[in-house]
Amino acid sequence: MRGTVGVFDVSHMGEIEVRGPEAGKLTDYVTTNAVHKLKPGQAHYSGLLYEHGGFVDDILVHKVADNHYFLCVNASNQDKDFEHIVAQNRFDAVVENNGDRFAQIAIQGPQARATLQKLTLVDLSGIKYYWFTDGEVSGTPARIAHTGYTGEDGFEIYVPPADAERMWQRVMDAGAEFGIKPCGLGARNTLRLEAKMALYGHEIDASISPLEADLGWIVKLDKGEFVGRDALLKQKESGIRRKLTGFEMRGRGIGRDGYEVFLNGAAAGWVTSGGPAPTLNRNIGLCYLPTEQSVPGTSIQIMIRNQPVEAVTVETPFYKRAK
Repeated sequence: MRGTVGVFDVSHMGEIEVRGPEAGKLTDYVTTNAVHKLKPGQAHYSGLLYEHGGFVDDILVHKVADNHYFLCVNASNQDKDFEHIVAQNRFDAVVENNGDRFAQIAIQGPQARATLQKLTLVDLSGIKYYWFTDGEVSGTPARIAHTGYTGEDGFEIYVPPADAERMWQRVMDAGAEFGIKPCGLGARNTLRLEAKMALYGHEIDASISPLEADLGWIVKLDKGEFVGRDALLKQKESGIRRKLTGFEMRGRGIGRDGYEVFLNGAAAGWVTSGGPAPTLNRNIGLCYLPTEQSVPGTSIQIMIRNQPVEAVTVETPFYKRAK
């Protein structure tokens, strides 16, 4: 896929819409990033937090209009996210749980634009990264977003579920000349790990804050009040005690999710995600370590079948596509 184009069925993802005169205020209040800076047609990555600063979920926020925001959320968290946002709704806004209204197909890779362009009159070259537009794909109304979860360039399209199967086939036909491949969620997981993109339930959860997860860049503490802000301010002032860190195996073995990490003979953290990286031909992973040991070049040991196997911390992301 990194060499050509791949297509992913990600229709399991959830969609929540916020509408009304104060839709922007509610969305800004429940998320960490600066919603008020978004322009219509622009999207950004953000976090939904609990008051204590841990993640409810990580999400994509799309600004459709001043009175309409479209949130793409993780499938297993959709109902929880919806209830969380509704509970915080002290604004003149309406929150809709609309996952059953959308199927989502991701077209990713260097030939993604050329593939999708065959199916739409929308000029895809005019959609900047993390922007979107509403138009038609193969005669079907679609939201076309220049986003993805693979570390490659690409697009994610939202269409009515009744049109999903036909749309999938049209995308496959359009990409045939480029050698398009259908990709599963296992491949998606490997690709996002190579690009150091967080996965809920692994790198982030209710016990982890954005600062610990190396996601401080999605937190705008100066934007004003938002859920979890006070906890993050305290954490920033006192300093984080652990940090998400990349590693590469030196010994034989693969550091899998949940394996213990040792440092100088003592348990120091755990692996959040790990596996072979086909793009890099290395065995890689992410883990939490004490902040002072999270710098690249630190020797660590991953406990694999009750045996310590040598690894070393490294710079991340492991893979970054050429611009």
